[in-house]
Amino acid sequence: MKISRCWWTWAGLAVVGIALVACMTVEETGRKQLILLSADQEMKMGLTAFEETKKQIPQSKDAAATALVQKVGKRIAAVANMPNAQWEFVLFENKEPNAFCLPGGKVGINTGILPITRDEAGLATVMSHEVAHATKRHGAERVSRAMVRQSGGEVATALLGGEGGKNAALVAGVYGMGTQLLEALPHSRTQETEADQVGLLYMARAGYDPEAAIGFWQRFAEYNRRAGNTSSGFSRYFRTHPTDEQRIKDLQLWLPRAKAEYRPAAGSP
Repeated sequence: MKISRCWWTWAGLAVVGIALVACMTVEETGRKQLILLSADQEMKMGLTAFEETKKQIPQSKDAAATALVQKVGKRIAAVANMPNAQWEFVLFENKEPNAFCLPGGKVGINTGILPITRDEAGLATVMSHEVAHATKRHGAERVSRAMVRQSGGEVATALLGGEGGKNAALVAGVYGMGTQLLEALPHSRTQETEADQVGLLYMARAGYDPEAAIGFWQRFAEYNRRAGNTSSGFSRYFRTHPTDEQRIKDLQLWLPRAKAEYRPAAGSP
């Protein structure tokens, strides 16, 4: 038993050591992030997942809307610093007002969000946010942190599980709930906030007025209110995203920096 505890202690220290070595810094925000995957590994994961998504969800047949998604995506990608990205922008026929990004530059937009984006600048708000997820390698960071949490859980279970591991299930459950509430969910909200901040800069650099981002989130907040998609009290700690109200406040705070980088594109109104 002493040997086992010693082994797991050294394993835990090794995990911490790897985490320290693998720390990177996000240029625009200065946030430290942990990434254990190579860019190639991350890109392969994203490509595989996106191909499966395209098999399961039909793509929109609206030629005009698809062309607009392609246009906005290319403009945003042109100002994003991700040289080896395999950018792909797909409009999916899905009524849910949502968008997503997979590692390597795979961006999906649901048709259900178009009535809320309303115009090209509104769409740029959504797509620049998703592009920021890709350039800041948020997918690889989530996988890396999950790997560390899993290793930490194994160490905790070995050390605290009791003789013969009789309390292992209890320790694992408490550890899993604690890391989800205190680490995973807050980190998810941190990534979303970072994508908002970096995305605001991207849309400004691409020639879209960053003030349009505030208008989009005000419309999205109104949509959520009408749909009853709001949370308050303790439930807000279980959110994967910041509240709409918080996002609007943050965008207003970051707006001066983005406006300083805004140069209207040729032909813009």
